[in-house]
Amino acid sequence: MSRLCNKTPSICKDEPLSDGEIDRKITLLRQIVSSCYGPRGRLKQVHNNVGSQIQTTSTSAVLLRAIQTSEPLLKLLIVSLQNHIQRYSDCGLFAAILCLGLVENAKQLNSRTRVVVSVYRHLQELCNAYLMGQECKCKIKIDFSSCQELLVVARSTIISKPVCGLNPAETFHISTLVMKAFLQTIPTNPSDSVRLGRTVMVALEGEAVEKSAVLPGVLIDMPEIFPSEAVEKFESSPCRVAVFNASLSGDLSEIGKTALEIHHGADLEANILDKLLKLGEQMTKDGVKLVMCQRVIHPVLQQYLREHGIMVVERFGIALLDPIIYVTGAQAMATLHTPVPSEAYGQVAALRRDHFGSRPMLHLIPCGSPVVSTMVLCHRNETMLNELKLACERAMHVLRLTLKEPYALLGAGCTEAHLAAYVRHMSQKTLGASAALGCNPSDILQVTDAFCQSLETVAMALQHNGGHSLIDLMYGHHWTSPSAEDMHTDTPQSCGCGLISNSAASQWVHLNTRYPDFCPVPPTNSASHICVLDSFLAKVNALNVAIEMANLLLEIKYSIRDVN
Repeated sequence: MSRLCNKTPSICKDEPLSDGEIDRKITLLRQIVSSCYGPRGRLKQVHNNVGSQIQTTSTSAVLLRAIQTSEPLLKLLIVSLQNHIQRYSDCGLFAAILCLGLVENAKQLNSRTRVVVSVYRHLQELCNAYLMGQECKCKIKIDFSSCQELLVVARSTIISKPVCGLNPAETFHISTLVMKAFLQTIPTNPSDSVRLGRTVMVALEGEAVEKSAVLPGVLIDMPEIFPSEAVEKFESSPCRVAVFNASLSGDLSEIGKTALEIHHGADLEANILDKLLKLGEQMTKDGVKLVMCQRVIHPVLQQYLREHGIMVVERFGIALLDPIIYVTGAQAMATLHTPVPSEAYGQVAALRRDHFGSRPMLHLIPCGSPVVSTMVLCHRNETMLNELKLACERAMHVLRLTLKEPYALLGAGCTEAHLAAYVRHMSQKTLGASAALGCNPSDILQVTDAFCQSLETVAMALQHNGGHSLIDLMYGHHWTSPSAEDMHTDTPQSCGCGLISNSAASQWVHLNTRYPDFCPVPPTNSASHICVLDSFLAKVNALNVAIEMANLLLEIKYSIRDVN
């Protein structure tokens, strides 16, 4: 396919953020991510210009992966956000909106770039110290003895993905399954090493969401040639298992590109087949009843094993290799040229044939307390099912992060607005550090206001329906707005749920806008009564990524641009 124009060399441009075209791209990216933010975010349909599959999503991981740009600054930002999402699975849109807001607000100031970056870093340290401290009022301690609190954390992740298309009953059902699957990955034996198990996701299109379930062990697709009477023999009895991650088709793939020296007249295929049959004979003598191979098994070996009452499962894929090893306790054999040691065999408590819709599946039930479970996710169409699977995976990851750091932050914009109010309250102390920051007090006030406006912009991005409330969520946290009389007084404003009000709230100045809604959640200090919670580790890291990337973009003096 020929190019529309000739390729021209890239150019090096000074002060890239002063370019109007780059400014337009930054604004466009901020509008895209802001419109996707929250449970009422607008959906995006993404495809390239050569007719690839259309993706409908509002999830940051899918959206950022689909966005194609030739602008080096935006590429740098997108890669940084993707790295955050890969590690923390949450708050990708939050980081993107905050970073772009910090850059845009900084460009509107008369302060020097060095001053803006210096103040931003100081405010970043201030926010981190407050969030990590014990006096933080927007941080909730998660009690792992209460399933309700874990349920809130899982539900908060799932309801933020509107493409899932779940009603309240379906949301509760899926959130419960996520929490149940997470709890099953935690070892119950204190003598075991602290190593979490795995959850396998099986997507089933065309079935009702209520049919989704969590089962102990692993579900794999039933082979086409698999007699049901063979499974019935092991529905209530243990079964010895051999697992291979090497090909048993006789193709010598494990040798690689090494040169082979073959004697004249030797029949290589017959020799390999003889080795396979000897391997099958050994497993028959060892009492193996199920042979599982990640790749392909030679048809002759399959026939031999079936004639001796051994079930065969092949081509189950690399994704299921680790869960199967977890469940069976077997060691994956990487070669067929050595005998299988006895300690390499595994065992399952039973085998069962299950049907989910029209899809027959083989259920491997583990011995003892399982640390591996399978979540069967059902939905009406492929788009919703893919988004639901991604949301459940991210909710599981968030719960694992909560196990590492048992805290959560108030969601639905509360934390952002609270941090903005805290930073404004501490601005007087920031003024005292003007000499150390190398700027005058007026510059600090301007940059601090830009920083707080960026945080408030993230909270206001949750409003998509043109209403009057700052955060238009039916079950979310809402910040009280100052009345007409309070706009000219020092009356303290606080979160409508009552969680953030304290003695110091009288000195905090909250959002200077008029939004009359109050939080419908009754005042309480229990996380189980909060409707929206964000991952503590994910949000703190997203905050740091956003500020550091904003500083990096502001500090970049030169940018190589492709004029095409």
